[in-house]
Amino acid sequence: MNSQPTATMQGNSKKSATTNAIEPRELLGFNVYPFASKGQMLDFIADQKKILVAINAEKLLKKNEELKAIINKNIGYTDGIGAVLAMKQKGLPATKIAGAEFWLDIIERFQNSKSFYLIGSTQPVIEATVQKLKKQFPKLSLLNYRNGFVDAEAEKALVEELQHRKPDVVFVAQGSPRQELLMSRLQKHHEALYMGLGGSFDVYSGLKKRAPRIFIKLGLEWLYRLLKEPTRYKRQLSLVRFLYLLTFRKL
Repeated sequence: MNSQPTATMQGNSKKSATTNAIEPRELLGFNVYPFASKGQMLDFIADQKKILVAINAEKLLKKNEELKAIINKNIGYTDGIGAVLAMKQKGLPATKIAGAEFWLDIIERFQNSKSFYLIGSTQPVIEATVQKLKKQFPKLSLLNYRNGFVDAEAEKALVEELQHRKPDVVFVAQGSPRQELLMSRLQKHHEALYMGLGGSFDVYSGLKKRAPRIFIKLGLEWLYRLLKEPTRYKRQLSLVRFLYLLTFRKL
């Protein structure tokens, strides 16, 4: 009997070893995974039942210990250019993985093998999102959806539905840290792959526009949002502090 592994087995072993070799690195007390590509992250999360959390400069500078604890026991990924630059400074080949796009990559990769559940935004937006998704992904197994206004009573009903329907992937679009806190509570009752999406449903449904491609390519999506919404300036001040920490290698 030939004891040599087949090419397929060798390929799978190589892929598994590469995937398992990915370890989080510490940034200001947060554990962040330095994924080198979307494909690598998709391979890594294929069998995960954790929460995917977008990491950017603003989140890294937040003094929220509950949020930090959630991130550190789940999967934080480099969504913002600041987090990417900090990882590169440590010699790691991290790339910017925009959550506003990556949730669609997850659907495309796993639409034939996993079921989905959506939570977030207003009722008109979530309905428009679902309608568009069904057209873009005809094979999508979408078990159900609801808006993002989840009070204590609605959360109890949501837990019961998740336990009943058992979706493999749950997307929650509420904004941070509200969405992370909700996902952490839901995870205790129904284990699945969760991902926080912020305003992604608003963008996908057409209610809001994402930054032009040139801003995204140059890592200036934050600047576009500031120009569109000047009231965000206080939030963007964190970028100045982060730039200082990055420049003087204090990350």
